[in-house]
Amino acid sequence: MKRFKKINGKYIEKIYGQDRLAYAMSDNEDLYDLIAWSERGGYQGSVLYFYDFETGEVYQPFEKKRNVVYSQPEFADGFYYFLQGDYDAKTVVLYRYDPNSVVTPVVTLPMDEVDLYNLRIVGNPVYVISQNEDFRCYYPEAFSFPLEANEAVCFIEDGLVYMEAWFEDGWDDVNDCATDEYNYYHKVRVKDFQGNLIREELGALHQAADGTWWMT
Repeated sequence: MKRFKKINGKYIEKIYGQDRLAYAMSDNEDLYDLIAWSERGGYQGSVLYFYDFETGEVYQPFEKKRNVVYSQPEFADGFYYFLQGDYDAKTVVLYRYDPNSVVTPVVTLPMDEVDLYNLRIVGNPVYVISQNEDFRCYYPEAFSFPLEANEAVCFIEDGLVYMEAWFEDGWDDVNDCATDEYNYYHKVRVKDFQGNLIREELGALHQAADGTWWMT
């Protein structure tokens, strides 16, 4: 059995698109939770760890700091990217990370100009987005459009936004149960940056370990 050089008992998760690093969080809080924590006197702060399967090293880009939380990292363009939300500074910073070099800030977003709900990184190259009642992109360009209640954005590629929409047929609303004809399924919708529907087809999106997307 192999061991990493720092054992901290954390559950590690794969970063899609590469095989070298996995990651772990010190807790399960996300950027949106900073708002609730601020109403209870503040948040203790979280730590993001990277685990290197080539060397056994464990990297920690930043020390734990009060009222700071991190997003799930993503791999794109040969680098690792993650978001750092700092409630005291009222900023969200996108960082580019390479274990062989320093952590590099890419863009700083004022916290009052972003929606912290479902704020994350998608795509290759990276886009910083959020999705709530509407879809918003903050970096590398700003655009937004309304979302239907059954829609969720999965990734952005070649100037197009790929999303899933879920559907439910054959549900008995009176008795609140499924009928014999019940069918739950997804459709893939592709929209431009103005929210115009380019195409729609039956299918669900799944990201493979190598980072490619498959329709099922």
